[in-house]
Amino acid sequence: MKNYDYTPRWKELLTPEIVASMVQIHEYKGNQFLFMDSKTDILTSLVEIAKIQSTEASNKIEGIYTSDERLKLIALDKTMPQSRDEQEIAGYRDALATIHDSHEYIPVKASWILQLHRDLYKYTSLPIGGNYKNADNIIAEIDKHGNKVVRFQPVTAWETKEAVENLCKAYDDIMSEGKASPLIIIPMFILDFLCIHPFNDGNGRMSRLLTLLLLYRAGYIVGKYMSIEKIIEQTKETYYEALQHSSTHWHENKNSYEPFIQYMLGIIINAYREFQSRIDVLITRNMSKSDRVAEIIQSSLGKISKTQIAEKCPDISLVTVQRTLNDLIKNKRIVKIGGGRYTQYIWNRDGE
Repeated sequence: MKNYDYTPRWKELLTPEIVASMVQIHEYKGNQFLFMDSKTDILTSLVEIAKIQSTEASNKIEGIYTSDERLKLIALDKTMPQSRDEQEIAGYRDALATIHDSHEYIPVKASWILQLHRDLYKYTSLPIGGNYKNADNIIAEIDKHGNKVVRFQPVTAWETKEAVENLCKAYDDIMSEGKASPLIIIPMFILDFLCIHPFNDGNGRMSRLLTLLLLYRAGYIVGKYMSIEKIIEQTKETYYEALQHSSTHWHENKNSYEPFIQYMLGIIINAYREFQSRIDVLITRNMSKSDRVAEIIQSSLGKISKTQIAEKCPDISLVTVQRTLNDLIKNKRIVKIGGGRYTQYIWNRDGE
């Protein structure tokens, strides 16, 4: 029987690498609050972009897609979903909005997990939303020969309800003690949730929603401004590797949480670092809009697209970004690569 008590294990995870990551996150967290009461208009723009990116990325990991134009309209609740994929995207949007707006009032309880899962499927005709799995499931992958390989055997269907309730109780118990860092306990909780795999479908998306919920409740709100889901989607191979390593011998209580904790702390650091970078461009530099666009391209190590530039400076219109790009190309300060929707730009360092 799996033991969900975190008390005897969390201290073992205070390795030098994990502690160093936690210290770095706390430094970023402190800096973030310096900007919370200023430049509200800019922070609001970052929230809107993060919502769109999070809705897209978390669904994309599960192979759920729509067009870029439709995705933006659905994420901003400006149109009704027209397909099964769009219905699930709209459901994620609503569940994400609930967490953004009401995380202080959402306890870590099985009933709330079921409610968030219900919201994921509120636009579909599927009866699975808000219900635990009714049959045993497996976590599998297809190898290079096309064979289905079982990667992990989750908790059985009949054990699921009790497992989720025990998991939530274990989280509440350890957090109420006030000794263990949430930065360690949250990844442990998410790993256990994924190993339980409590639903017929939607487990991955639920794990990412719960990650945001727990981080927000612990005061780490960077996910509001930078999409943590997008960073996970961009590193999903490493994500699956960390899950694999940390779930080995999970049923016997002999698994190592360390790989998954290290991965998740890296994701959080990445989000804070990107937030700091955007704040530097948006707030702390006394530059014209054109100079800021040029600075973004010059400070990028590789190629960058117009969309990526706009994400870094949401207060600058696409018209201004494009006009600046045209001027920089004309003056041979940047090089244009590709064409159409695949157009990217790189700083012309040979011309410096």
